[in-house]
Amino acid sequence: MPVELQGQIERITYTNDESGFTIAKLNVAGQPDLITVVGNLLTPMPGEILRVQGEWVNHPKYGRQLKLTHYESVVPASAHGIEKYLGSGLIKGIGPVMAKRMVKKFGKETLDIIEKAIARLTEVEGIGEKRIQMIQQAWNDQKEIRQVMLFLQSHGVSSGYAVKIFKQYGDRAIAVVKTNPYRLAQDIFGIGFVIADTIARKLGFAEDAEVRVQAGILYVLQQLSEEGHVYYPYNLLVEKSREILEVEREVVIQGFDAITLERKIAVEDLNLNPEEFRENNKAVYLAKFHLAETGVARYLKTLVSAPKSIRPMDTEKAVAWVQERLGITLAPQQREAIKVATGRKMMVITGGPGTGKTTIINAILKIFARIKAKVLLAAPTGRAAKRMAETTGFEAKTIHRLLEYSLQKGGFQRNEEKPLECDLLILDEASMIDLLLMHYLLRALPPRATLILVGDVNQLPSVGAGNVLKDIIGSGLAPVVELNEIFRQAKESLIIVNAHKINAGLMPALPAGGPELTDFYFIAQEDPQEVVKT
Repeated sequence: MPVELQGQIERITYTNDESGFTIAKLNVAGQPDLITVVGNLLTPMPGEILRVQGEWVNHPKYGRQLKLTHYESVVPASAHGIEKYLGSGLIKGIGPVMAKRMVKKFGKETLDIIEKAIARLTEVEGIGEKRIQMIQQAWNDQKEIRQVMLFLQSHGVSSGYAVKIFKQYGDRAIAVVKTNPYRLAQDIFGIGFVIADTIARKLGFAEDAEVRVQAGILYVLQQLSEEGHVYYPYNLLVEKSREILEVEREVVIQGFDAITLERKIAVEDLNLNPEEFRENNKAVYLAKFHLAETGVARYLKTLVSAPKSIRPMDTEKAVAWVQERLGITLAPQQREAIKVATGRKMMVITGGPGTGKTTIINAILKIFARIKAKVLLAAPTGRAAKRMAETTGFEAKTIHRLLEYSLQKGGFQRNEEKPLECDLLILDEASMIDLLLMHYLLRALPPRATLILVGDVNQLPSVGAGNVLKDIIGSGLAPVVELNEIFRQAKESLIIVNAHKINAGLMPALPAGGPELTDFYFIAQEDPQEVVKT
């Protein structure tokens, strides 16, 4: 149940300067104990008087707390309240002693004097021109914060987002929001089109306003990218945008034209055969995905055509040598993979579980270590990188760590100007790498390096947009070795055997259970509720 209270901040238990998240103790008249309030506050200070709205929650460790939804910084009305407020240190240049003198001189009019006739403060002992300037600056800062927060929250913005907006735009916040509230969706993490649209409608923006339509189209494309789409067909996108925005088709088309000119989107012709040209058969990309897709294609073409950084080797001898070193006889597909890896600039190794991908990686690493090549191993996730390190004995990193990602420095530090130092890069779980990440990775890969992508095309694709591994295989740009033989240890796992059967379109083995222990069981059940219970 929503609660509204007013009180003075007694102390700040915790505050995060970046997000504004704060835990504070509030002194509320009529309450025997201090009240704990939790939420996003902008530059909170002890002594500040807040009118807060929120709901009571019970923290398992810290007990009863008021979780804020809205708040407003207010100024006191009584002489006693004004003295306490000014004496708290909230206004730089005024301490408890000076606050007492000011209130003794001006009483309830003290705050009005600061606001409208601040020069009169010289009538108070100890206040000169220098202190007046300090007080005026601090007072104006507090006033500005109050005005922005009041404006934003009166237009349906929660205190958390209001803090983010003020931190982003400062004293321009009200002007930015009034002019184009849809900028919030682009500039501030967590504020999407829906929230920005709610604010805009409260400000009186029409359904067919240019800024609304343009932002709406970008929103639809972003939503589609979260479903995995790098681009979307023009006509289908126009219809989706029209339905969501509830405007006429012509209005959407005008919006498309505007954001195309501004290069926020890119449009490509899908007609591969000019003789079969069909009007409006176009693909629409968000600019970042078009840049990434064309970039990946360009970097891969450069990679496969550039000379290798390592000396040529006899691939047959390399296979024979590594078999002797590892004390194993490799299967024909595995031998072929090693030959390609040692003879070509780029390759793809794909196969399901238990098909010997790890054995091939270890063999390739053995050969490249023998010629003292610089080798890097990476995977999209921490778990995959850890497993890769455990099975190879080589250091493996996440792609983000490999590219030295830094939020403070603005992104990946490895790029064309500062490339990775390697002769060979092996990427495991390559099916999980989305288009944007692959673009960043290839941008940092030296053209003379060898690239080996390892993955299972039958696994779920990346969470982000794009199906990069499958597209690289389909492009024919690099040789592909597909492993489909299950080796002895893997054959003991019914999960692995059935995974391969399902991929081949065959009925899996469905043991009903028995004395023999296995890792795969089938329990017959037709009732959906019973299936959930099982």
